[in-house]
Amino acid sequence: MRISTAQMFNQNTSSISKGQSATNKILEQLASGKKINTAGDDPVAAIGVDNLRQKNSLVDQYVKNIDYAQKHLGLSESKLGSTETVLSSMREQFQRAANGSLSQSERQMIADEMKDSLEELMSIANTRDESGNYIFAGNDTNNPPFAFDSNGQIVYSGDSGERQSVVASGVTVGTNVPGDTVFMNAPNPLGDYGVNYLPSQQGDFVVEKAAIFDPAAHIEDTYTFNFVDNAGVLDLQIQDSGGTVVSTVPNFDPSNPVSFNGIEVKLSGQPVAGDSFTMEPQETVSILDTLNEAIAMLEDPTIPNTSQGNSKLAQLLNSIDSGQIQVSTARSIAGNSLKSLESISTNHAEEKIVNDSALSMLEDLDYAAAITEFEKQQLALNAVSSVFGKVGSISLFDYI
Repeated sequence: MRISTAQMFNQNTSSISKGQSATNKILEQLASGKKINTAGDDPVAAIGVDNLRQKNSLVDQYVKNIDYAQKHLGLSESKLGSTETVLSSMREQFQRAANGSLSQSERQMIADEMKDSLEELMSIANTRDESGNYIFAGNDTNNPPFAFDSNGQIVYSGDSGERQSVVASGVTVGTNVPGDTVFMNAPNPLGDYGVNYLPSQQGDFVVEKAAIFDPAAHIEDTYTFNFVDNAGVLDLQIQDSGGTVVSTVPNFDPSNPVSFNGIEVKLSGQPVAGDSFTMEPQETVSILDTLNEAIAMLEDPTIPNTSQGNSKLAQLLNSIDSGQIQVSTARSIAGNSLKSLESISTNHAEEKIVNDSALSMLEDLDYAAAITEFEKQQLALNAVSSVFGKVGSISLFDYI
């Protein structure tokens, strides 16, 4: 078999090229520290590396979302804690001002202090985050959510939106607490109706319950309760907004609830003939409006130390208590969300460790093995080059 010069030359050139390619590949691996730099290095392992990197990128995004949620929920929780402190102080001030031994000037001083506290509450309710967004405005974060209207009432101009952040696969967490949930929509402690005590009241009584017990029979309206003398016996007449008597209770006993039009009303104390009060539908109470009303009551010299004032005081205190519970509940929700985020963040950190370990096994270079292989390739390349140089220099003329 004859081997031509061209064939020999091509074979040696191919061997040298392969050796140089293998050497360059090892040099690239040594420079990057990775044994897989292109998909062609190991197609199967490259797919695994790509999947793990995608998982890590997703985890990194979840972690960023968690950081955002923790920052905003932490701010909300802190402000709600401040709200609880202010509310507790205002309740004590209001209860102290109801002391019958205080003069009107002393009550006014307390009312002025409560006004300052109410302004502080309004400032908390209109808190902004680091980006200038109002944290208690729901989704309408560009405008102050709370303000006084022309009638001196506190209005909420935000919405009930809760902004969600995806913190894990299939898991979302609210990053805000809407202001109406915190400050405006506390459950009415009486039930479904609010009571208006009138200046003509002489008896000492308080409405403890005014709730719907039969929705099918319920007729929503404004009702007036009149206590009348019937030959020395106290009767109760209930009128609707048109003045029609819808129910009469002869020989009224405050210990027994009164039921009419699907509504149950329970009183404590003892009304007298000539007393009356009205009630209208009201499912929720606003802690801010309640405090505003409490201040107005203290500033009115005709209300304290009267039967009407005592009844109204009890009602306002109950509404303040309901508002405090609402704020505490909102703070608990924010706190529980923060606790959940900590747990989810820990899970992500553990997942990242597992992914990084798997990535290391797939793509990290064994430097000792790589250097040994590099030296073997160098030795082989030098040998092939040396042989090729010697064989390539042989000529027939050397033997003539």
